[in-house]
Amino acid sequence: MDFGLVLQTDPPASRVVSLMKRAERNGFRYGWTFDSAVLWQEPFVIYSQILAHTTRLTVGPMVTNPGTRTWEVTASAFATLNDMFGNRTVCGIGRGDSAMRVAGRRPDTLARMSEAIRVIRALGRGEEADLGGGTVVRFPWVRPGAELPVWMAAYGPKALKLAGERADGFILQLADPYLTASMVKTVKDAAAAAGRDPAEVTICVAAPAYVTPDDSPGALAHAREQCRWFGGMVGNHVADLVARYGADSELVPHELTAYIAAREGYDYAHHGRTGNPDTAFVPDDIVDRFCLLGPPAAHVEKLRTLGELGVDQFAVYAMHDARESVIEQYGRHVIPALRD
Repeated sequence: MDFGLVLQTDPPASRVVSLMKRAERNGFRYGWTFDSAVLWQEPFVIYSQILAHTTRLTVGPMVTNPGTRTWEVTASAFATLNDMFGNRTVCGIGRGDSAMRVAGRRPDTLARMSEAIRVIRALGRGEEADLGGGTVVRFPWVRPGAELPVWMAAYGPKALKLAGERADGFILQLADPYLTASMVKTVKDAAAAAGRDPAEVTICVAAPAYVTPDDSPGALAHAREQCRWFGGMVGNHVADLVARYGADSELVPHELTAYIAAREGYDYAHHGRTGNPDTAFVPDDIVDRFCLLGPPAAHVEKLRTLGELGVDQFAVYAMHDARESVIEQYGRHVIPALRD
């Protein structure tokens, strides 16, 4: 299993770079960031610094979207970084939650997502792509051998199907084994139905991880409060699914939708941050299911379960008061156990 670190690009950018360097020293192979232009600093600028100060880390957004940049601009940014640092980027992409809504726009449609995946990947590899209306372009400066995998974030049935049909990887932003098994199966089945080898679709689970010294009630209670924001963030996507399919639809698991019944709203000023006041509705059992909490052995046990379900990478959301500690604890105890 590979491991990634996910950060927000809060200033100073040097802090983000420093944490990514620490992650690489501890065996992490991927460095991810949020991509929301109003809320945080521009990630592609910071990627250049991360890549310049590391040697093996692959970087990318978790996730960008088809709406805030034109597709050729997104592809050019990735291709430029790859030309400078040697195929060390990955394009994580989704419909656009905070990035679009904070700017007063609606998240993109799946049809637009499908076309964006096709165009961004082709241009990043130096191939021709139709931007629409018959306008076909290619980057003449991309060298042979350039690669740009595109991984898609998804929850709903149509999005999961699209990920299996089109994307090089699937990003699932929660670590609940039951939901992981169900959604991975949907993605793999869609890949097979599209004539693809399901094994070629990389599976990435991303969620907060908080390592405690023991499993005492006090330690776990603190960990839950540091990670409760995640249930609120996932709840934004779940609310979209409920609005589309209904709370009792057979197309969306009740285990995913039930917990947002008491959700009243969401202020993106606190998006992805500990202490978010809009996440009080998130119960403890959702935090426990969606996140990884407890001493290192508990993390190893849950990650082994996820690995058996086909997960290829676990990406650690480190938006809490123990960022350095979780990187070090994973480097000492968790990553070696999963690599072995």
